[in-house]
Amino acid sequence: MKRAIIIVLDSVGIGELPDAADYGDEGSNTLVNIKKAKPDMNLKNMCDLGLGNIDGEEIALLGKVDTAKGCFAKMAERSIGKDTTTGHWEMAGVITEKPFPTFTKNGFPKELMDKFEKAISTKTLGNYAASGTEIIKVLGAEHMKTGYPIVYTSADSVFQIAAHEEVISVAKLYEICQKAREILTGEWGVARVIARPFVGTEGNFTRTKNRKDFSLPPTGTTILDLAKQKGQTVVAIGKIEDIFEHRGMTITDHTTNNVDGIEKTIQYLKKDFEGILFTNLVDYDMIYGHRNDVEGYKNALVYFDQKLPEILQALKEDDILFITADHGCDPTTASTDHSREYVPLLVYGKNIKQNVNLGIRNTFADLGQTVSDYLGLNANFAATSFYHDMKKG
Repeated sequence: MKRAIIIVLDSVGIGELPDAADYGDEGSNTLVNIKKAKPDMNLKNMCDLGLGNIDGEEIALLGKVDTAKGCFAKMAERSIGKDTTTGHWEMAGVITEKPFPTFTKNGFPKELMDKFEKAISTKTLGNYAASGTEIIKVLGAEHMKTGYPIVYTSADSVFQIAAHEEVISVAKLYEICQKAREILTGEWGVARVIARPFVGTEGNFTRTKNRKDFSLPPTGTTILDLAKQKGQTVVAIGKIEDIFEHRGMTITDHTTNNVDGIEKTIQYLKKDFEGILFTNLVDYDMIYGHRNDVEGYKNALVYFDQKLPEILQALKEDDILFITADHGCDPTTASTDHSREYVPLLVYGKNIKQNVNLGIRNTFADLGQTVSDYLGLNANFAATSFYHDMKKG
């Protein structure tokens, strides 16, 4: 019974890509810079699989081992962008050649906002690029007085809508986001509309776990589509269902945080099915990376590392585990945005070779092509499989 398990440590980059300067991300190296800032960070179990053996300057600081228990590599993003959508789509086989539109400079155009406000029958606040935690500090009180939702964006291709749960219910906020998603097409076709509910009082507003993403559907066929078409099980844990607009899945389980995501992953590993288990652990990005919380980021990495043996123990005979990321979000830099970085790749399984350096992959889609080859999905992505480089025999 063949299963591919993909765990995405959201935003855990491992060094700037050659074109990082084009994105303003020179010097970004999420994992290594956290290690430099917090030398006590011990990722022993990931390093045992080969994390510190990945090619690249200073990566050995993470903890190089003589003989890695898994295969290891780093992957370059070929898609134009550095966000969740492009990263996940690419590892599933879809490379984004044309970047999604961003509206960082002047916010969203008046024509769009007029159309949106007419659709939801109310005015809005904001309409500029900002940190989500900062904008509710600035506009939260006015929102509570007027009832107007707060619209904002970032360096990513996103249209974010914040609302206090006692002013606009979560269900109503989702309806508003769905209306925005229907409008945001063509030249306005941002990758994601994101519901950002919050609670609390002025000076003490906090965002809740009821975030929800409304994505565009993938622009090509993914490994999820192919696995489902073949009758295999596709389990999506965390925000995977939102990223792929609920396409190509047979089971979805939307989690509340990393702890929940890790526990759900272990639970599904213990079940019997053939196909794909795809998990996103979002806290690294959402809670720590975007808030430049180095200590919190470190602690979250250590927690996953400490749970890794339990994940490995739950693997069945034919399982292949892939641990990777979708972009960077270096909490040690001045920026609070995503960073254009390589991502690590660790591969482990009972039928997988040990201590194999899979090098530097030219695209995240190499992962998708490899999964296709393993599961017999007959994908033909613009990518190179490494399945035969890592399998025993």
